[in-house]
Amino acid sequence: MSIRTRLTLQFAAILVVTLLLFSAVIYFFTYQSRREAFSESLFARARIVAHVYLDGTRREDEESRASYRRYLRQFYRTLPEEEVRVFDTSNQVVFEEGLAGREAVPQDLLRLVRTDGREVVLEDSYRQTVGLLYRDAVRGDFVVVASSVDADSRQKLQDLATVLTFGLLASFVIVGIGGWFFAGQALKPMKRIIQEVDSITASDLHRRLSQADGQDEVSLLAQRFNSLLNRLETAFAGQRTFVRDASHELRTPLAAIIGQLEVSLLQQERSSQEYRRVLQSTLDAARLLKDLTNGLLQIARASDDPSQVPRTLVRLDELLLQAHEEVHRRHPTCRIDLDFSETPDAPRRVPFGVLGNEALLLSAFLNILENACKFSVGSLAPVVATLTTSRTHVLLTVRDRGVGMTEADRQQVFVPFFRADAVRTVPGHGIGLPLTAKIMELHEGEIKVESELGRGTAVTLNLPTAIV
Repeated sequence: MSIRTRLTLQFAAILVVTLLLFSAVIYFFTYQSRREAFSESLFARARIVAHVYLDGTRREDEESRASYRRYLRQFYRTLPEEEVRVFDTSNQVVFEEGLAGREAVPQDLLRLVRTDGREVVLEDSYRQTVGLLYRDAVRGDFVVVASSVDADSRQKLQDLATVLTFGLLASFVIVGIGGWFFAGQALKPMKRIIQEVDSITASDLHRRLSQADGQDEVSLLAQRFNSLLNRLETAFAGQRTFVRDASHELRTPLAAIIGQLEVSLLQQERSSQEYRRVLQSTLDAARLLKDLTNGLLQIARASDDPSQVPRTLVRLDELLLQAHEEVHRRHPTCRIDLDFSETPDAPRRVPFGVLGNEALLLSAFLNILENACKFSVGSLAPVVATLTTSRTHVLLTVRDRGVGMTEADRQQVFVPFFRADAVRTVPGHGIGLPLTAKIMELHEGEIKVESELGRGTAVTLNLPTAIV
């Protein structure tokens, strides 16, 4: 079912239910008011008949009394199928007006009237019966029971029900047609957005939706979709750049391996020293290729869904010692000083503890320590790694006194394969800091790089403390 049809049906259903309730309320209150008005008319008839009975019984003979009743009938309107009876103190009928022959008045009704003073009984077919206690000092208390059919209310209520029924049917038709039209008008911007979205392909991600300049829900949806297109365009551009740079980096060691092997095959005989040189050069290129491939795999792993990466409680002080030992093995001439400190509000149960993936965090520590060693070659000042913990965060700051970099280069250090101009002579591929940034993002942490050309670089990793 389309949204247009659903909106039309929902709008029509809401209005029909509202009109049904409104019609039921109108019918109910009309019925109540007419019933009460008719009851008062019956009580008025009962009082009139009581007066007729009292005044008529004071006449001298029956002919005079009958003449008196005929005279009074000329001044009041009788009710449909009217029947009025007067009962004395012994519940005997002493006077009747109107039709006769209906069933006897129940004794329970007479008893209630004598107790409460008045009573109303609703019967079928809009007939009502009322009882009225009339007090007279001379004749004593007597009960007047009047009964009649509210034919006028029956006809009026039937007409009202007919009008309300046809009004509801007509309203349903009008609302259905109007709702269909207005739903189509309301969804017209959505149809335009669908057409524009269908026309956007991977080759023209620069295009944007045209309905994003308002403040309604459709404009907000278009704005969100345009933001999504911005992110997709950036991701596609980054992917193209990544593939281009990765291909270039991979081609360099492969070209070196192929060149060395081709030169070796062109010469028929070579000394063992030459073969060893060729093999060593090929091995170095293969190792370079392996390191580059491992770095690419690590970046891909760090870009996974965080929920799919296993995490455990990791102590960063132990991890830093492990990374320090590995970097010292790779760069034995590099001096790294470690400094561990805790604030007074630091957790005592697991100091320097974070929740994360140990292998990825170790890779991040190795990257920044190894970069500090590589880029501070020739500097007499040692690399200083400071690990600080507080109640909410653990910070690792690695500071070197090496070549540093310019502000423009610092803003590009998280782009894969980017190499600053000042360190292009240092071996590397430009994937260490981008990989570390991915790992920090995966662990809900932050990385910050501060550097000044000729004065060194400081890299800070900020990770949330584990709650145990």
